[in-house]
Amino acid sequence: MGRKRQRHSSAFKAKVALAAIQERKTVQELASQFGVHPTMIHGWKKRLLEGAPEVFETVSEKKARGSVQASEGELFEQIGRLKMDLEWLKKKVGDVG
Repeated sequence: MGRKRQRHSSAFKAKVALAAIQERKTVQELASQFGVHPTMIHGWKKRLLEGAPEVFETVSEKKARGSVQASEGELFEQIGRLKMDLEWLKKKVGDVG
């Protein structure tokens, strides 16, 4: 029977990813030190580097990003409604002809 899947805290992941970014040790050495697979370290490092800009975002930038996402959601909702209306109209025109 296999081992139970181990869950790591976000603090642990950040610690390992920061150690990988510092490049004082190889990923293989870090994997042995922390007892995790090297692939996991690569993934955590990538997520840390991709998410780093969000740490330094200002409040106004966060609001702007939120409003863009909200308006994008509204547009997708409107597109869905228009598609439904179009399908309904196609059915009605097909019944008449």
